[in-house]
Amino acid sequence: MPRRKIRVTGAPEAPLRAALAALRAELGLPQDFPPEVRAEAERAAKAPALPSYDATDIPFFTLDPPARRPPPPFRPAAWRPPLEPTGLDRAAHLSRQGTGYRVRYAIADVAAFVVPGGALDAEANRRVNTLYFPDGRIPLHPTVLGEGAASLLPDQVRPAVLWTIDLDAEGRTIAVDVCRALVRSRAGLDCARVQKEIDARTAEEPVALLKEIGEARERQETERGGISLNVPEQEITEQDHTYVLGYRAPLPAEGWNAQLSLLTGMAAADLMLAYGTGVLRTLPAAPDGAVSRLRRTATALHIDWPHHVSYAALIRTLDPHDAHHAAFLQECTTLLRGAGYTVFRDGVLPAITSHAAVAAPYAHCTAPLRRLADRYATELCLAAVAGQAPPDWVLAALDALPRRMADGSRIAGTVERECVDIVEAALLRDRVGDVFAGCVVDVDEHRPTVGTVQVDSPAVTGRIEGDRLPLGEHLRVRLVQADPGTAKILFTAA
Repeated sequence: MPRRKIRVTGAPEAPLRAALAALRAELGLPQDFPPEVRAEAERAAKAPALPSYDATDIPFFTLDPPARRPPPPFRPAAWRPPLEPTGLDRAAHLSRQGTGYRVRYAIADVAAFVVPGGALDAEANRRVNTLYFPDGRIPLHPTVLGEGAASLLPDQVRPAVLWTIDLDAEGRTIAVDVCRALVRSRAGLDCARVQKEIDARTAEEPVALLKEIGEARERQETERGGISLNVPEQEITEQDHTYVLGYRAPLPAEGWNAQLSLLTGMAAADLMLAYGTGVLRTLPAAPDGAVSRLRRTATALHIDWPHHVSYAALIRTLDPHDAHHAAFLQECTTLLRGAGYTVFRDGVLPAITSHAAVAAPYAHCTAPLRRLADRYATELCLAAVAGQAPPDWVLAALDALPRRMADGSRIAGTVERECVDIVEAALLRDRVGDVFAGCVVDVDEHRPTVGTVQVDSPAVTGRIEGDRLPLGEHLRVRLVQADPGTAKILFTAA
C-alpha cells in the first residue's frame, strides 16, 4: 500500500538537508551496519543457497519509477547518488494463457542469503523496515545484498521465489503456484519508457500485456470495492535560496505494475488462510472521525465531495495532475494508519482477515529486500503449496512478528511525520508574517485552542493556535513560525 513520498534536492549543508540529518541523529537511527553483519553479508553474497529449479529461460523484466531509481541509502558523509543500481525486489513476465493470462512474478529470495539466528537475521529483526527520507533511505539489508547479490538486477542469475498466477479473461485468479527457482531478468525498464511504448503500441507482448492485465485487475478492484491511491510524489526543489513545491503524478503504468503486487499479496493471503497458518496485512474500516477530517480537508482544498458519494467513488474521480487533488491524495494515506499484521496458526482464523483498502484478504510478500514480514509470509506460502510443515524458525518468530512490525511501523510513521513537518517548514521559512487562506480540519478534543489547518496554497497542513477555532470553516491565517531546524510550522487566525 502507498506511503507518502517526498523528494528534495539541494546541497547537504542546506537548511532542509541539515534538518533531516539532525532528525536521523535525534531518533538514533543506524548510520551503518555492524562489522559482523557486513562480514556475514559478504560471505552470503558469495555463497547463497541455490534452488534446483532453473527458470532462467523465462524473459523476466523489472520496472522502476520514471527517470530515476529509488533513493540511495543514507550515508553519514555528504550524500551523492550512487553509480550502481539500487535494489529490485520483483521481476515479471506476462503471457496469454488460453482466453486468459499467466502472470509470473519473481520475488527476491532473501532467505537464500540470511541464515536464521545469524547476525544478518538479528539486524533485520532490529531494523524491520527500510526507512525512507526525502534525501535518501536507511536500508533493511546491507548494500552488498539489497542492491547486489539478492537484487533481481538485469542479466544476473538470482535465486528467487517464483509465483505463477493464472487469470481468466476478466482478470480473476483461477490457479496459483509458488516455488523457489533460479531466474534472470532480461531488461531493467522504467515506467516512463514502458508507458511510451504501450501508448505507441510498439511494446512487445510481455510488456504490452501490463496494460491489459492491469486494467482488468483495476476493474476487479472496483467491483469488490477496493481502493488504490495514486499518490503523487511531492517534490521540493531548491531554487534561488528558497524551496518550491511540486508534484509528480504517477503514470498509469505504475498503477498497472502495482496491481501485479496486489494480485500476488491477495494470492498469498488466500494460500495461508487455506493452509491455516499465516501472517496477514489487515486494516479495519476507517473510523468516522478520520473520514470526517478527510472531508474537511477536501473542503479546504476546494474538492467537491457530496455526502452521497463514497470515499472510493471520490478517489476514482481525482486527477493527480491537479495540485489540489494531489495534495488531497497525500492526505488520504492517513486512512491507512490503522493497518497491522495479524498472525494465525493451526487452523484458528482471526476475527479480521481483510484489508479495508484492498477489500479482500491481503499479505505482504513482494518486498522482502525492504520489509521483514515478507520473508516469513513467503516461507508459509511455500510450505502451503508443498503441503509441508513451516520451517521451525518461522514458527518460532511468528507470534512476536506483529509487535515487531508495529514497532517498526511506529518508527517509520514518526520519520514520515517529522519529515513532512521539516519539509513544510523549509517551504514556508521565508513567508513568516504572510496571510494565507485555509480551513481548520481538526481540533484537539482536550485542547480546543489547538488544531490543524489545511492551507490552500501552497497545499500544506500545519498547527494552528487560537480561541474558538472554527472547525471545518474557511478562514484567513497568519504564519508565525517556520523553521526547518525546529521542524514545525505554526499559524494563528489573521
